[in-house]
Amino acid sequence: MRKKTLIAAAMLATAALTLSACSSGGDGDDADKPLADISTSQDDTKAATVLDQPFTKPDLVLKDTKGEKFDLREETKGKPTLLYFGYTNCPDACPLIMSNLAIARKSLSKAEQDKLQVILVTTDPERDTPEHLGKWLKGQDPSFIGLTGDFPTIQASARSLGISILEPVKEKDGTVTSTHGKQLFAFSPKTDKGYVFYNAEEVSDADLSKDLPKLIKGETP
Repeated sequence: MRKKTLIAAAMLATAALTLSACSSGGDGDDADKPLADISTSQDDTKAATVLDQPFTKPDLVLKDTKGEKFDLREETKGKPTLLYFGYTNCPDACPLIMSNLAIARKSLSKAEQDKLQVILVTTDPERDTPEHLGKWLKGQDPSFIGLTGDFPTIQASARSLGISILEPVKEKDGTVTSTHGKQLFAFSPKTDKGYVFYNAEEVSDADLSKDLPKLIKGETP
């Protein structure tokens, strides 16, 4: 079976995660810029990348779609949690991964569905108000949790996972470009550590349906 090996970096905390330049109309020119490399061996037939050294869950307090305070660590402690940074006006990666997650979640048993936490942290907080974010996520899956707040706080929390996001930029034609990493992180209910990630544009609903039962148990897919 063919293996792929990712080159070691000086620090795992700045892992090899890519950027996706998304806009509300038109294409970004600087997509898929590498930040750094991570060290692990990965089976090419699997969608998941399993980390040698798991990431710590971000110490992040934002507002949920009801406008109430949401402490990420406290609210998801001991729960299988999937975390993604993106925004509602994204034309590609964000709606794709949310849709795939919604489909995959439906394949789970009721007990498994109740345990799973799927969280979207907006990278475009100016436009993604709690109300707007909640309405958008409801169209994907009512159980999904949306978080918004001030951009520097969001950016710092993403950076703690090696994910880079840039402040949204309004173009001359009026479109808004939000450049962000496109990684979906899975946090173990056993350790609350982020030990697996997926590329939002490469993982399918079938991949997620296969892996979610294991992720919910804190196992390696």
